[in-house]
Amino acid sequence: HLERFERKLDVRFGKAAVRRSIVPYLLKAAVVTLLVTLSSLWTWDNFIRPDRNRMKLSDVSPQYREVENYYIHQVNNMESELSSLTLANDKAHNEMLKKEMKSMDSVYVQLQKDLKANPEDERIINAMIEHYQTKVDVMSYILNQLKELRNENTNTREDEKVSI
Repeated sequence: HLERFERKLDVRFGKAAVRRSIVPYLLKAAVVTLLVTLSSLWTWDNFIRPDRNRMKLSDVSPQYREVENYYIHQVNNMESELSSLTLANDKAHNEMLKKEMKSMDSVYVQLQKDLKANPEDERIINAMIEHYQTKVDVMSYILNQLKELRNENTNTREDEKVSI
């Protein structure tokens, strides 16, 4: 009778022990899944889609959209021309140029955030337009300097060929 009672207890508590040992693993798996999901959503919200806190000039009015498109086109043209003129052997200057352009872009991103906070503020809109104008002016100056440098190098090489 005692053996049979003991087997019944083993069966009853043995299965319960198995159930109890599975529950913590399922709970841990659920917590890990929840953490992965939340971290993915946080990453998406802060890194993949960062422009939700910014506002473009084109969001203000169609006239500003035209102005913004014009300057974006100018900047893109100058960037492509700049990349074709940059000196391949002068990596230090190229890195410095990239760093300065990123610095200018970070100022513009801050202006976009300010515009999002105050969409009717003409001072911010004017500052954004002035930023584009300044960026185009700076890039034009850099392009002119690189062209002059390239012309001087070409003239120097031609003079060396003539003297040989």
